[in-house]
Amino acid sequence: MFGYIVINKAEMKFKDYDLYHSYYCGLCRVLKENYGIRGQMTLSFDMTFLIILLTGLYEPDTDIKTVRCIAHPLEKHIARTNELTDYAAAVNLILSYFKCRDDWEDEQKKKSRAAAKLLAPKIKTLKERYPEKVAAVSQGLKKLSLLEAGKETNADIMAGIFGRIMAELFVYRRDEWEVSLRKIGFFLGKFIYLMDAYEDVEKDIKTGNYNPFKQKFSEDPDFAENCRSILTMMMAECSREFEKLPILLHADILRNILYSGVWCRYTMVTARRREEKEKQIKDNHQQ
Repeated sequence: MFGYIVINKAEMKFKDYDLYHSYYCGLCRVLKENYGIRGQMTLSFDMTFLIILLTGLYEPDTDIKTVRCIAHPLEKHIARTNELTDYAAAVNLILSYFKCRDDWEDEQKKKSRAAAKLLAPKIKTLKERYPEKVAAVSQGLKKLSLLEAGKETNADIMAGIFGRIMAELFVYRRDEWEVSLRKIGFFLGKFIYLMDAYEDVEKDIKTGNYNPFKQKFSEDPDFAENCRSILTMMMAECSREFEKLPILLHADILRNILYSGVWCRYTMVTARRREEKEKQIKDNHQQ
């Protein structure tokens, strides 16, 4: 749904990429099996990270199948699934439903309204299975909507609310790893919110949509670097908690995401803005 918690493929070994992709394929299959085509359409790379993180921590029995899919009908590939795939699929659907509902209520997006209606029947079942998760997402996004309507300018407050949503979703069991998983989810959630605001700020200025970075983007000449410093602090805290966990299984994949993959979009957006600014300066000189 967000697309920020991804791998850096250029720095990943082939065997690790195949492993990562097999969990992604497994999530796709489970979304379809549990929630139909509607659920499959909510597929997210971010939730693949959650599956691999929890699988690395709890090491459950994992089913490995060779499958074909609509996206690659001529190629057989491996799909890995376990109990954590089921959990991540549920989390993915919960986030997608409430995000679509909020987009309709806040911005009157007709596509979001239609998507929310299609997903609504599945949410009734998930409310019974995961009442705390559904409540955390519903209440957190509602709080964000209220503050957005009030034009809250403190990005840390906004990011903290989304961080608390993710903190709850990252807890699979109430056990000795709960505190660290909550912290990983919290700081990763803050990173996602801030990165999303960083990427969308130009578009939101044009459309008039809410964005806590609007003023800073217009007034701060060091906007990009200051944002990178904040984002770096979020990922430093997140990575610190990750390293406390006794994870050996798939650790290289997880480190690729946490130390490198999460920065891919920042690098891309920042480079594009720099090129546009340089082109604008060049054009002004030629006039």
